[in-house]
Amino acid sequence: MATVAGEQDSRRVPVDRSEGFGERLLGLLLDRAHEMPPQLIAPLVAEEVNRIGGRNVSILLQDYEQRLLTPLPGRNLMIGEPEPIDDSPAGTAFLGATTVEQPLAEGVRMYLPLLDGSAQVGVLALTLATVDDDDRRLLRRLAGLVADMLVTKSNYTDQFFRARRRAAMSVAAEIQWSLLPPLTMLTPQVAVAGILEPAYDIAGDSFDYALNDEILHMSVIDAMGHSLDAAVLATVAIGAYRHARRADIGLAELYMFMDAAISAQFGPDHFVTAQMMRLNVETGHLQWVNAGHPPALLIRDHQVIQTLASPGTLPVGVGGDIPQISEQKLRRGDRVLFFTDNLVEEHESGGEQFGEERLIGIIERARGEDVREMVRGVSHALMRERRGITTDDATLFLVEWRGGTADHLATVDL
Repeated sequence: MATVAGEQDSRRVPVDRSEGFGERLLGLLLDRAHEMPPQLIAPLVAEEVNRIGGRNVSILLQDYEQRLLTPLPGRNLMIGEPEPIDDSPAGTAFLGATTVEQPLAEGVRMYLPLLDGSAQVGVLALTLATVDDDDRRLLRRLAGLVADMLVTKSNYTDQFFRARRRAAMSVAAEIQWSLLPPLTMLTPQVAVAGILEPAYDIAGDSFDYALNDEILHMSVIDAMGHSLDAAVLATVAIGAYRHARRADIGLAELYMFMDAAISAQFGPDHFVTAQMMRLNVETGHLQWVNAGHPPALLIRDHQVIQTLASPGTLPVGVGGDIPQISEQKLRRGDRVLFFTDNLVEEHESGGEQFGEERLIGIIERARGEDVREMVRGVSHALMRERRGITTDDATLFLVEWRGGTADHLATVDL
């Protein structure tokens, strides 16, 4: 009887399925975590780290303003002061998504980024007497598993959300944060990052995205009004956007569906400004509809080379005509920054608006290596330039096209 080559090879060379130390350690953590109450996850991690000689374990989570890494409380965890993201070993590990090793008199302090996919959760910190490559490999995989567990268990508890908060949060902001997708997504073909401000008092601003095969779908919205009214309007807008997007209709039809949904629910006196976009991540073909937002900025080699102007379309909910689709072919490495109008319209009473020119200057001075670092840096620089003034919500959403295909990622060498 004929057999395929793979079957012959597997019979000649038995596969070693024995459990090594690393698999055993990670397996114990995974096996025990399934039914573990959320408050015991952090102590369980500390216990597992102790098995490899680690001590002084801390789990640091990013705060809502993206300025600090705050310690998660829990039994067997070391609870210290929050670490600044911009000036600390933990912050370096977090921003660079890389392990940082800090020599100490009694050993080495390790800071490992907690990445759920490409979303930054925080940092795992621990101390070892000595570190070798086996330790580094095992700890890197342990940090990945811990990040996944924290994200999963966050659906069952408020503990992790409370640890991230540094101020009281409005009800409107609570609603808006619950709507958001991960703030960052990094893939070999495309990367996105978004940020909202003021973090604890946002109301009508939001964004959403989804990568479906080769098409990245994106939307940035700004609901009229303030406080809870704006948050409710934004909730309906994002819900209508997701519903239409998942029906896989065109951008023009998507705009019309959202328009009808908001008009039917709130009447003609309520509206949402928005941009809805689609990017083919294999070809770099960008399409968008702009319904009342400032035009996006095209960034190439750290320079804003043009604004992505488009025909005017009425805000969503007003009953506009079928919109015209705008298009732009991107080059590899191009970045496109979408933003809501408060970023450029903010001003002190009787003073000048902040303006697009000053915004462009800040963008061109920002030298973040990746989208998450750049969008965070721009947001914080804007806040400093405006002396902390925020009379309305503001959103930044940055996308970088990298190109290529993702087929090779499906192949795994054992």
